[in-house]
Amino acid sequence: MNDPLSTQSANPNPIRTVGYVGHNDLPDLKTEDLLKLTHINIAFGHVHDDQIVTDHLNNMTEIARLKKEHPGILILLSVGGWSAGGFSEAASGEAGRRRMAESSLAAIDAYGLDGIDLDWEYPCYGEAGIGADPSDRENFTHLLRTIREAFDARGASDGRHYLLTIAAGADQYYIDGTHMDEAQQYLDYVQLMTYDMRGGFQVLTGHHTNLHTPTGDLFRISVEASVNLFVNAGVPRSKIVIGVAFYSRMWKGVPNVNNGLHQMAATGGGYGPEFTELHEAYIDLGGFLRFWDDEAKAPYLYDGGEHDGGTFITYDDEESIHWKCRYAVREELGGVMFWEYRCDRTGLLLEAIRAGVAGGEKPAPSAT
Repeated sequence: MNDPLSTQSANPNPIRTVGYVGHNDLPDLKTEDLLKLTHINIAFGHVHDDQIVTDHLNNMTEIARLKKEHPGILILLSVGGWSAGGFSEAASGEAGRRRMAESSLAAIDAYGLDGIDLDWEYPCYGEAGIGADPSDRENFTHLLRTIREAFDARGASDGRHYLLTIAAGADQYYIDGTHMDEAQQYLDYVQLMTYDMRGGFQVLTGHHTNLHTPTGDLFRISVEASVNLFVNAGVPRSKIVIGVAFYSRMWKGVPNVNNGLHQMAATGGGYGPEFTELHEAYIDLGGFLRFWDDEAKAPYLYDGGEHDGGTFITYDDEESIHWKCRYAVREELGGVMFWEYRCDRTGLLLEAIRAGVAGGEKPAPSAT
């Protein structure tokens, strides 16, 4: 089957830099940061009764100002997120899919947006109490097709191309719950959530957003492994956007072996400090030492611990971002995205993305 987006969505600069920004944080976007972005995803719209709803969102009048001051930036509404339901129900029938498409255009019209980013977590999986059904695998594609057809019909009359993108889980479960070879045909690009790849209920420490899979890592997922999964599933490399984390994962009660890496901890890997706090109070401070895993191209922190074990923190920094950007350019991927803007008030990570996609030199790791 021919790709309906193969010509109309060609991008003269294929390396996109995409930032997720919470609606409450829109007024805080700095001009110097906006100049480093090609796309903004505003988080999050919700799905209710088969329609996208936005009445809970704040600061949406900021969009007009941003578009006026930065006309080159493309702004999408991201819909969904963790534990946000309504997708399975809306996708299950033709009428619901049409309502989703119509409400997508209504949101675009209401706020002057350039498109919609769907963050359905996840087709076929009823995680966090959301609705799910085995038919999601086919209905996911049907939903994307219906929205794309509505976008293209509108575009035929007004001469615009409306963006349709998704955020996708990084591992095999997402491939199994979708038909990505078919679904990608209706998408401008696919954003791989290549973070949170460790943590949650896992008590084995490891990197949560590593570029490569290192020796001795029981869980073999990485950015590179995720990209290969999606390429093998039929997604063109030019449509794959890889993820960067502006926050950390943290385990406690970690034995002082191998500097805490790949060890059984006393806790699961819950969310740790955002990068702003890491930079101000953790990296080579307060007993924490920064270590670099050159196989994984990922940093981590460990404080050594005493009788009850130490604290292990996995995160992205300027050096790991450099290698991710270099990989995206070398592999001719569609770009780099990050979650989320408010987590780094230093500006160091976004600058690392800008420099990395531009082919800049590897930066020194952050220090206070």
